Amino acid sequence: MLKQLLGKFAENRAEKLLVAAGLRILDRNYRCRQGEIDLIAQDGDTLVFVEVRSRSRQDYGTAAESITSTKQRRIISAARQYLASLPNMPACRFDVVTLDQGNEPAWIKSAFEVVG
Repeated sequence: MLKQLLGKFAENRAEKLLVAAGLRILDRNYRCRQGEIDLIAQDGDTLVFVEVRSRSRQDYGTAAESITSTKQRRIISAARQYLASLPNMPACRFDVVTLDQGNEPAWIKSAFEVVG
């Protein structure tokens, strides 16, 4: 329960950061069989898939370090599923917003790419 509340808090902070920067939030917690995308936003003509990660402690590394290649593949698979429902293929990118130990959110644009 506490983990879910912290996750929701982190997503709310991330959303505020993105909206303040001019992005428009299109969807939250998009779920499909392939995985989940925390936030989907519009940045001009670019569709942005956003992973939000938070860490209250750094015993197991930073929030950014928690986005493994396996996690990236799941996000990319979920993004492909989302894109399949659209009539046109927009430009896309994968961003990450991290919150470590109560620090201000850090926004990493183009944090990872689709390879292959």
